[in-house]
Amino acid sequence: MEGGQIMVIVIVAMALVASIIRAGIRGPRHRFVMPDGQASAENQRLREEVQELKERIKVIERITVEKENSLAKEIESLRDR
Repeated sequence: MEGGQIMVIVIVAMALVASIIRAGIRGPRHRFVMPDGQASAENQRLREEVQELKERIKVIERITVEKENSLAKEIESLRDR
């Protein structure tokens, strides 16, 4: 092997060892766990928020469809002139 190839292998090995050491220092990743009552309340709040967002999307869709229909009617009325 040439000197350049050996250098690449050494750099890759150093990066691999560094990432393994960094992962060992960090330790296992822990998830945040809420108490059951708090998690239940949070789930309910999120469900309500999703429902509100769905309703808002329906209104926005209705508005855009109405605008498209009214625009099409205006274009047709201008063609008829």
